[in-house]
Amino acid sequence: MDDTSGDATEATGGAGDAGGAKETDAERDETPLQRADRNFAELLQELRVTQTGVQILFAFLLTLAFTQRFPTLDDVQRGTYIATLLLAMLSAALFTAPAAVHRGLFRRRAKRLIVDVSSRLASIGLAMLGLSFTGAVMLVVDVVLGRAAGVAAAVATLVVCGSLWGVLPWALRRNLPRVDKR
Repeated sequence: MDDTSGDATEATGGAGDAGGAKETDAERDETPLQRADRNFAELLQELRVTQTGVQILFAFLLTLAFTQRFPTLDDVQRGTYIATLLLAMLSAALFTAPAAVHRGLFRRRAKRLIVDVSSRLASIGLAMLGLSFTGAVMLVVDVVLGRAAGVAAAVATLVVCGSLWGVLPWALRRNLPRVDKR
């Protein structure tokens, strides 16, 4: 989500481009403001997808403390719970911050700044969400199967999230030309 320069469709062809031809800057024919508007709209769509997961995780974590089994958790499990709850809250805050940034800079001719800052917030939010997922998986597997299994599941979760959300986009991006639309 940190690529605010124009997204992958500019380098690889749009989704509606059945022929696979590469879309060039001239074919898009956008002003910088139109590009910033499009980038912000695309970012908001990405945030809508991720916010649902964060909200479900956060709701699950909030209710967990009020279950009958919660008092039986050991110190490590409680620490994992608190850390995961706080990471989920931070993820939710980071994913909703672009709305606040937009509102605070509304009609200030700062769309490009809004896009850049919002993209960075979303990227940090994804990292926090990955850590939240890792903690939640560790807690549940630890309670159900034991500490060793919980740690193994947490490591696997962190690797999967890091690979899909960080390594994969980086690997795909490094072979594409850099397009800066400032």
